[in-house]
Amino acid sequence: MATAPTQMSVVRAAGVRQVRLVCGIILFAFVVSHFLNHALGNISVDAMETGVYYHTLFWQFLPVAIVFYTAALTHMGLGVYALYQRRQFRWRTIEPLQLVLGLSIPVLVMGHVIGVRLAQTLYGHEKLYPQELYLFFVAAPGLLWQMTILLLIAWVHGCIGVYFWLRLKPFFTRAAPYLLAAAVLIPTLSLLGIYQGGRSVAADSDDGEWRKQHLTRSKVGTVAEGNTLERIAGGLTMGYFGLLGLVLAARGVRALRERRGGMIALSYGNGKTVRVPKGLSVLEASLRHNVPHASVCGGRARCSTCRIRIIGDHDALPTPSQREAFVLTRVGTADASIRLACQLRPTSDLSFFQLFAAHTHATDGASTSASIGQERYLVSLFVDMRGSTQLAEKRLPFDTVFIVNRFLGAVSQAVIENGGQPNQFVGDGMLALFGLAADPQTACRQAMKAAAGIAAHIDELNDLLSHDLRQPIRFGIGIHGGEVIIGDIGYRDHIVFTALGDAVNVAARLQDMTKTLACEAIVSDEVRRTADIADDALPQQEVAIRGRDQPLAVRVVANARELAALVDRSERVAA
Repeated sequence: MATAPTQMSVVRAAGVRQVRLVCGIILFAFVVSHFLNHALGNISVDAMETGVYYHTLFWQFLPVAIVFYTAALTHMGLGVYALYQRRQFRWRTIEPLQLVLGLSIPVLVMGHVIGVRLAQTLYGHEKLYPQELYLFFVAAPGLLWQMTILLLIAWVHGCIGVYFWLRLKPFFTRAAPYLLAAAVLIPTLSLLGIYQGGRSVAADSDDGEWRKQHLTRSKVGTVAEGNTLERIAGGLTMGYFGLLGLVLAARGVRALRERRGGMIALSYGNGKTVRVPKGLSVLEASLRHNVPHASVCGGRARCSTCRIRIIGDHDALPTPSQREAFVLTRVGTADASIRLACQLRPTSDLSFFQLFAAHTHATDGASTSASIGQERYLVSLFVDMRGSTQLAEKRLPFDTVFIVNRFLGAVSQAVIENGGQPNQFVGDGMLALFGLAADPQTACRQAMKAAAGIAAHIDELNDLLSHDLRQPIRFGIGIHGGEVIIGDIGYRDHIVFTALGDAVNVAARLQDMTKTLACEAIVSDEVRRTADIADDALPQQEVAIRGRDQPLAVRVVANARELAALVDRSERVAA
């Protein structure tokens, strides 16, 4: 029974964009396989032929071939549909570029597909690398440039699609350097492989025996067969151009009908009102009239940052699509007055206000997902200076600020040395975050070692200021890990990057408890377990956390300096 809602959610989430994504991934897998096959030309033409044998064996296996050709036709059809559907092209440059590149691929690839695949089906031609490389480097060198352009366009189009797919994923920041390296290296090796293989074939083609073996009628066909294939390719190309022409004409007819159908007024709740034809989404209207409107995913209904709240009656609005309803459900919005601006296409005047701050760069999707909001597993470390109030009462203000700054500087240095990020400074306390660029286990170990580093740096600070302090500086540390929301919080020029969530609050509560438990640090058992520290290494205790029904298991650390040795021991055991 528990799986039924999940299955229904998956069904609701499915839509045109998801189908296009799946088809695109299948096609991109084929392109990657083909490029890697080309790269074997850096070894030899024989290596390319061996590679293409296994490449063909897989992609022409009947079930795989059915899936591949279905994906290709579906993806092309959805690309043409996207050309018709898109009412506004003033997104950032990369999106119309992706659309243009995708629509140009069928034109460039038509001749190659007809010349190889259809030739094999109709006439039994066996055109493999020797025959194709001979065509590009000897018989018709001009076609080499067309094929090079096709390869680059297909690759760039696929990479843009992968980027749009993965950029909102939590792991994308860590994976981006490796993906960029692959995006540059694979096509480079592929083109070099084609060049090296072409040079080899061009040299071998001077040999009469090579020509007799590789340029037979069964492999390259006759002139009449070639002319037939060219006519087929030309006819299909003209048909494709005709289809694009019909789509553009349909766009014009639709625009005319929409204008004749009347204009509606969209009021943004801040005095701004625009008039647009019926049929435009609210986000498209914002883009058309240069009204800043947050939208991280670029209007793909993959985020909820374009959300708006309807002012007044919302009963006459179109019902949410399955995709819109799915997204709103995911973010826990049951209020019928809240809609996605990228999906809502009002048919009458509408008043609303945006729920997210409309930064000017958000309209084109240029802001990062983390700046708007992202869920991540982080480890929060709260540290607070003890006795700062008494310190301030007995010192000049400048002296107090000097000592507090030295304390926060020592704490920050320990955090940075161990891979963390000082995040918030509140009086004489600080919040540090671990895991922004590390896995959970590493983040937990970093936080525990940072606590030991803080203790060591405060010892050094106490020695340095011993002549000026009546008693040594003391501190309390709370460490807890869990899922939090990270993002930019604030208003206008007062925006800071921080983390919000229960895990952060618990770390603050644990720091407060170090006073009553008379210890230097309290580490939640969640952090101890994730860091793979032995269960008997630290004394366990259950504490009540305000706002939680169940007690929390924690580890009490009387001397924070011991944590570094525990982490080192755990790392040695794991190694």
